[in-house]
Amino acid sequence: MKIIILDRDGVINQDSDAYVKSEQEWLPIPGSLDAIAKLCQHGFDVFVATNQSGLGRGYFSQTDLDAMHTKMTNLVEQAGGCIAGIFYCPHSPIDACDCRKPLAGLLDQIENFTKHNVAGCPIVGDSLRDLQAGIAKDCTPLLVRTGKGQKTAAILADQTDTKLRNAKIFDDLMAVANYLTADNA
Repeated sequence: MKIIILDRDGVINQDSDAYVKSEQEWLPIPGSLDAIAKLCQHGFDVFVATNQSGLGRGYFSQTDLDAMHTKMTNLVEQAGGCIAGIFYCPHSPIDACDCRKPLAGLLDQIENFTKHNVAGCPIVGDSLRDLQAGIAKDCTPLLVRTGKGQKTAAILADQTDTKLRNAKIFDDLMAVANYLTADNA
């Protein structure tokens, strides 16, 4: 089983400092749906691990979140791909849960679901906390410059963790898909 773990906001869809709160506000980043399809067509099982504290903060409802995820799943399927699972943290930062990235609880959930260890699997994010969650499970961190990725790229060199400092940086999810599916990957 080849697993890849993707953050959602800023990697698959446009991010918003005001939170993506509805199906209408959920807009894919150009090329991201095709990138997921390409990964699937090359044997990857694509999982999404995303902090959704807007739910815990009351900015949107469970019905709204389900509608966003249904839209995402349907659009990925129309592009020729499949999302194997969506795992999200609904908690606010003050809830002291174990699933909010940078903690690795969402990745633990993926391991429990798949019955496979995620160590070595690529994890794609646009923020430091996405990569930190992956490193906690010995995943391979990959940063995209979409979403908050430009700002995150600027601070990676200052990180004490070698894996963070040396994380590969890509323009977008399609660049990641091209890299991971190339003959030399």
